[in-house]
Amino acid sequence: MDSDFSNRLDFAHRLADAAGAVIRPYFRRDISIEEKASTRDGDFDPVTVADKATEKTIRALIAENFPSDGILGEEFAEAPGTSGYRWVLDPIDGTRAFIAGQTMWGSLIALEKNDRCVLGVLDQPFLGERFIGHSGRAEFKSPEGNAPLSTRSCACLADAVISTTHPRTHFSAEEAQLFARVEAGSKLSRYGGDCYAYGLIAMGFIDLVMEAGLRHWDTAAVIPIVEGAGGIVSDWGGNPISDGGNILAAGDARVHAEALALIATARGKKS
Repeated sequence: MDSDFSNRLDFAHRLADAAGAVIRPYFRRDISIEEKASTRDGDFDPVTVADKATEKTIRALIAENFPSDGILGEEFAEAPGTSGYRWVLDPIDGTRAFIAGQTMWGSLIALEKNDRCVLGVLDQPFLGERFIGHSGRAEFKSPEGNAPLSTRSCACLADAVISTTHPRTHFSAEEAQLFARVEAGSKLSRYGGDCYAYGLIAMGFIDLVMEAGLRHWDTAAVIPIVEGAGGIVSDWGGNPISDGGNILAAGDARVHAEALALIATARGKKS
């Protein structure tokens, strides 16, 4: 591990600590909520004072400690860099869960080097949990200690637990039908996971996450966590994820392949 990356890895933990310190006082409190322009009809897309304050804090720390690094975040304009490194930030992924007082949200912090993601952090500060993925491995930190992360073996979709954040408001009509086809073949489905569902793949409790319309800051941090734990991530056609979009993440390649085949078959019947 080179010193440039090692220093930024340590710094990523500082960023997550700082984000948590900003967020915790806002959680389960009466706070200001605004609505962004929706990308899908009827989809409530909120942003809170906690989202904005957290990203401002993280950006200020990066600018102070690594001023030549670029920054891409959800809430504010991109800041180009010159070092080859870029931080990708989603201060609160799962804002809907956050304002509902649920814990299925987290801060996402990713680090890219020359456009390749080399580090992902998913931090849930209310629970004191942190998922980290880099260098082909993943780790979980909690008040009980640190432990390596590993996905579980799941031979087929019929044995799988699958998840999506919301089966209606986050999918187009066609996407919802494709998800329903995959869901029908599974053992159990759960909704409302947001970024935390990817952590549960890495922990071995969920086998497949299927989502649509994601942005770069939604996916950048979770991919190295899932892959570092032994999972696989692609779009709905089996291609690598480069800039958000439709994502299919699985703990076992066999379940991933079966879901891809169902999607391809359903699309073929409609063409």
